[in-house]
Amino acid sequence: MSQNHWDDPEKRAAYESTSAHDARVDGEQPHAALPHATSPKSSKEWKLIEKMVSTLHVEHRRARRWGIFFKLLTFTYLFALLGIYLAGRYLSPDVVERGNHVAVIEVSGVIADSADANADVVITSLRNAFSAKNSEAVILRINSPGGSPVQAGYINDEIKRLRALHPEKKTYAVITDIGASGAYYVAVAADEIYADKASLVGSIGVTASSFGFVELLDKVGVERRTMTAGENKAFLDPFQPLKEEDKAFWQTVLDTTHRQFVQQVIEGRGDRLKDDPSLFTGLVWSGEQALELGLIDGLGSTSSVARDIIQNSKLVNYTFKPSPLDRLADRLSMSIASQLASQLSARLIPELQ
Repeated sequence: MSQNHWDDPEKRAAYESTSAHDARVDGEQPHAALPHATSPKSSKEWKLIEKMVSTLHVEHRRARRWGIFFKLLTFTYLFALLGIYLAGRYLSPDVVERGNHVAVIEVSGVIADSADANADVVITSLRNAFSAKNSEAVILRINSPGGSPVQAGYINDEIKRLRALHPEKKTYAVITDIGASGAYYVAVAADEIYADKASLVGSIGVTASSFGFVELLDKVGVERRTMTAGENKAFLDPFQPLKEEDKAFWQTVLDTTHRQFVQQVIEGRGDRLKDDPSLFTGLVWSGEQALELGLIDGLGSTSSVARDIIQNSKLVNYTFKPSPLDRLADRLSMSIASQLASQLSARLIPELQ
């Protein structure tokens, strides 16, 4: 007859020790009747595990609190930026500067779509200046050699439109160093034009310049290959000989643009212009000469015009300045567009090869 394993003390002790350990692993307390079965080594390991779990739990809670803090800080920062942006964009200078004043708008540098003196910026400034309740008059302070006839035409049209909407507010153009070509195109939309005696004024003309590299290509030994759909698509190509018919056609474009310019000058200046055949030849004159020719109404600066003509020396600058947030958004959009373009080209090029 086989011996019962419970009769062997060693086997019974081993079984009780294993059972107690399994109970602890399962999250249960060992049986009270077997206290001697708990292993000291297992108890230390279990305490170490409990300590590690507790430490991880504390660290997790701490990390979660810091995460919430930084998220709140980020949102606070973004809302603060938004508040500054809205304040700078929608609060006109008239809100800050109380009392009657003269609105000043800067037209500085080349007039072009990609330049600071583009039509969008100048027109936004004009609308803010004319709509301000406390602005008595508007001064365009011009220091520009000209630029795009399209951008100048936009500004010219808007000045005349705003003058018609606000007949009580006169518009003055004050030329500082230079007000030529497209800049003068803008100036003639004003009620009156003033300049310094040494200012450069005029240049009522249109120009288009390019280079010809035909002989250079022959000397270098480079062959120009141009494929077009449309017989005149490559006209005025600087790497091909200039054709007389291309030159004649382009001259008609320049003449048309020049005629539009002259028409605006005559409309703006009227009978104040002297009958001089050199007026519309593209020449530029000093302020003193321009006054004799009727291109301007007098000699003066922004301050003197405000003080002596408008009789209000308080000046408020309404020139629209894109906020840092606007510039950041523009840069981000350009960066995103560049990345998308590069990714699309990287995917499309292999498929086309």
